[in-house]
Amino acid sequence: MRENERMTALWKKLWELFQLKLRFAMTGAVATGVDYVVYLALVNRIFVPVVSNLISYPCGVLVNFVLHRRFVFHLQGSTYRAFGLSVLVSAGGLGLSTLLIYGLSQIDFFAVHQPVTKLASAFVVFFYNFYLKRFVFEGKFV
Repeated sequence: MRENERMTALWKKLWELFQLKLRFAMTGAVATGVDYVVYLALVNRIFVPVVSNLISYPCGVLVNFVLHRRFVFHLQGSTYRAFGLSVLVSAGGLGLSTLLIYGLSQIDFFAVHQPVTKLASAFVVFFYNFYLKRFVFEGKFV
């Protein structure tokens, strides 16, 4: 019976983590949508890809913080502290995203298909953001 209780607790924990990632993904999709639309409005019309990303990414970050605080994570501590740490994590995400945009844009296919470039970058940065922002808001990675 004891082994059965441990398995039940494990499945419950995995289900909670899945639900958390699902909420994170849904709110992240909204913020990524903001980032993506701003990026596509700017790229190759007004700015080069890297500059467009440096403008669009922070727009998504602000939306992301508000949605994460409201719908995803249980804030442990000060909102100002969480926002400051979230900005630091997002600065790392901005750096990672910009490096990916720059690197991928050196490849002919990605240089021509900027929507695909931005999506590839967003996919990688999603995992970086999930674990570090969970730590910022809740003080735990898993």
